[in-house]
Amino acid sequence: MTLDISSAPIASDTTDHAPPASGRTLPPRKPRGRGRTVLLHDLPASLAVFLIAVPFSLGIALATGAPLTAGLVAAAAGGLVAGLLGGTPLQVSGPSAALTVITAGVVAQYGWRIACAVTVAAGLLQLLLGSLRVARAALAVSPAIVHGMLAGVGLTIALAQLHVVLGGSPQSSALANLLALPGQLAGPHLPALAVGALAVSVLFCWPRLGRLPGTAGRVGARLSRLPSALVAVAAGTLLSLGLGLQLARVELPGWQHHALAAAPTGRLLADHWPALLAVALTVTAVASVESLLSSVAVDRMTHTTSDLDRELRGQGLANLFSGVLGGLPVAGGAVRSTANVQAGAVSRWSAVLHGCWVVLAALALAGGLSRIPLAALAALVLVVGIQMVSFAHIRRVHRHREFPVYLGTVLGVVALGVPLGVALGGTVAALLALYRLTRARVDVTADPDGTHHVRTHGPLTFATVPRLSRTLAQIPPGAAVTVHHDGSFLDHAAYEALHTWRAMYQAAGGRVAMVTEARSQEAVLDPDGTLHPDPGAGSQQFRAWTPWMGHHSIEPDGDDVHGRLLDGVRGFQEHTAPLVRQELARLAREGQAPSQLFLTCADSRMVTSMITSSGPGDLFTVRNVGNLVPAPHEPGAADDSVAAAVQYAVEVLEVRSITVCGHSGCGAMKALLDGIHEQPGTPTPLARWLRNGRGSLARSMRAPARFGDRPAADPVEELCITNVVQQLDQLLANPAVERRVAAGTLRLVGMYFDFATAQAYVLDGPSGRFTPVGAEVHREPLPERTPVTA
Repeated sequence: MTLDISSAPIASDTTDHAPPASGRTLPPRKPRGRGRTVLLHDLPASLAVFLIAVPFSLGIALATGAPLTAGLVAAAAGGLVAGLLGGTPLQVSGPSAALTVITAGVVAQYGWRIACAVTVAAGLLQLLLGSLRVARAALAVSPAIVHGMLAGVGLTIALAQLHVVLGGSPQSSALANLLALPGQLAGPHLPALAVGALAVSVLFCWPRLGRLPGTAGRVGARLSRLPSALVAVAAGTLLSLGLGLQLARVELPGWQHHALAAAPTGRLLADHWPALLAVALTVTAVASVESLLSSVAVDRMTHTTSDLDRELRGQGLANLFSGVLGGLPVAGGAVRSTANVQAGAVSRWSAVLHGCWVVLAALALAGGLSRIPLAALAALVLVVGIQMVSFAHIRRVHRHREFPVYLGTVLGVVALGVPLGVALGGTVAALLALYRLTRARVDVTADPDGTHHVRTHGPLTFATVPRLSRTLAQIPPGAAVTVHHDGSFLDHAAYEALHTWRAMYQAAGGRVAMVTEARSQEAVLDPDGTLHPDPGAGSQQFRAWTPWMGHHSIEPDGDDVHGRLLDGVRGFQEHTAPLVRQELARLAREGQAPSQLFLTCADSRMVTSMITSSGPGDLFTVRNVGNLVPAPHEPGAADDSVAAAVQYAVEVLEVRSITVCGHSGCGAMKALLDGIHEQPGTPTPLARWLRNGRGSLARSMRAPARFGDRPAADPVEELCITNVVQQLDQLLANPAVERRVAAGTLRLVGMYFDFATAQAYVLDGPSGRFTPVGAEVHREPLPERTPVTA
């Protein structure tokens, strides 16, 4: 997906728009009256996106070797056409960084007018695909190939633009740029380098102004709302003008000289139609996948559902108009769209108005744009290219054992270009899949009593039949054999080989039992392939989140508490440790980088990993009696342990979300209602601690929190949910939390868990009520940060 440089957080995936203090990510607001909506929300958002779009569009045009006006045409077409007719109302489209290398190659080989014709052809193909309703199929491309392609394009862009920042000119290919780089570094053009270095510094430092301590951080948070791309280009321009530097600058040709699309001549089409068709198909595929992935990301942010086929048709029309009018290829941009949502846009008119502002800037601000040094724009695109190589994606691909596909695609794109690079990545993916199909392992072990166990690991296909047959032939006749199939794929050839052997072995006097091990339970594999639960496994089929009392390896009426603990540890070492050892070793090396702080009660029934489906390294957890956040001003009740944990999570770990989670039947809330904190005499430690809940008790009497779908069961439950709201407010008394929330980089989330129904509720910002969390609710991915070793 296209990565725009803006004040919005730059992430491997998108982030939510700035939340209110209650922490719930809000769907777009819809005031009454379309005109009022546009005026109050879409108009300001369109101006914010416009300030990002202009420098970025000029930078992409510079990187492709196209006329700089082509970038403005593409931005206008993306806003006006795709914004008005697309299926994702809050998506903002414009020139695509992912298509820079492809477009640059067409411009260099065939000229700009033919490149426009290719864009027109891609738009027509997108219209056809959208009419055939195949948009969802485009999302089936392997993520390793998509991210590898983006990384390869990013490296190619960065290498080319580095030459411009150093005062030179880019070569025709990535390899040529790499070979020419030592000579360019030996004799850089110092004025261009100074402007480029300033622009790069601003791009990286400007969004971090809000992290400064004290008053500087609050001022920095306000300043960082300005798009860093605009600030970087403006800073480079002011430096060059202030020092009178002699630099190459933006040259916007007069619109009377603007080149429009031209159809290929008969001879050109006859000689090069395979190459032109391949390029048009590549532009279609890349622009479509990029736009659709961005649409899905916007849907996750706004909890809406887009019409992806309509979006594809809208993108096709945008490319059609952009190509005809002499513009670059157009695609939806994820971070550009994120900035639109964060700025408060509620309808498609924000994208449309942004296109109008681009048109006005192109017609009225040509003189001002001509003062921008090319080195500043090149620095902008250089940083975009670097950020297209996402280490978060690399870690994710490596975790799923797809790194060879990713690496093959990256190297292919850099060395051979986008079409051949993607083809190389697809070939590597196919070979890797075939390799895995043939790497099944079959092990045989013998017990002291002569029983043999055959264990299969991995898919059993026709390619593994010879190995399987050789292994089974080594088992001595007449023994008792248990075949443990691990539940992987079993094709017909392997099935026949396995059951033919069993029939022959039993005919010779042996005994064979065949079971399939599937997710912590065993199932008998009948000769017809039907799976049945193993009656010997007992009624308890799921042990992962059940109490010790329910485990068959522990006597329910036993009194050996320490023995139960050790038995649980042994179970972990035997069953779980082999599965998580590699991930825990990685966390030990790299340190922790949790995205969430989870503050909940010390109640033994609250299993945070269970209700959040989280694993090691996901949650930084704070637990205490009553999930309380002591307020610093509370006399005689303050406690620094919670504040210290919050400060460490917010300032060192840089978590993106803090969740306060209460639960039903909380003993601390019952004690508050009983007045244990106000008993006469010397207060006990528990009574002193519960004084931190006096604010919740007073709030419950004054303005209790409510559920959205049912009344509270009793006063205790009413206090439990009110306590969550109160603790969110007390969190804001922490200066570090207040600063991050004001900057829009931290969410506060209220949650409540009902044990009786195993139902989680989340605090809804607009209504102030707790609403049930359903299976359809999406969890937003958060940007990954540098791990911290505690």
